[in-house]
Amino acid sequence: MKRCATAAPATPLRSALLVPALALGLAAGLSAPAQAQRNGTYDVNGTNPDGSPYSGTLTIQQVGLSSWRVRWQLGQAQVDGYGMSMGTIFSVGFVLGDRPGMSIYEVAPDGGMSGQWTLVGSSAIGSENLTPR
Repeated sequence: MKRCATAAPATPLRSALLVPALALGLAAGLSAPAQAQRNGTYDVNGTNPDGSPYSGTLTIQQVGLSSWRVRWQLGQAQVDGYGMSMGTIFSVGFVLGDRPGMSIYEVAPDGGMSGQWTLVGSSAIGSENLTPR
């Protein structure tokens, strides 16, 4: 079954209001999401769920329209995951040791990200800030 709507006839007032509204909507909708779609290396500064700090790097590589391969290098430890972006939200699933985890970030206008992460089944949350190089 096909859905369709019957459009009301255009009037000069409706046309005059529609064009600026569309332009504003496009400008607002297209400016921020592009920041979430940035390949590259980020400096990582975070806090583990137990309160201890950590630092390292994160590399993000686009592998689809809104999907990303992610790799943390934290000292000698390497953690791999896959992420998805939607607007200014970037989420990642990963495995730390043998435990699955997830993180969610908000992308800032400068491309930096700040967010939280947890391991499945944990009652604690860590935090992380990513700064593009």
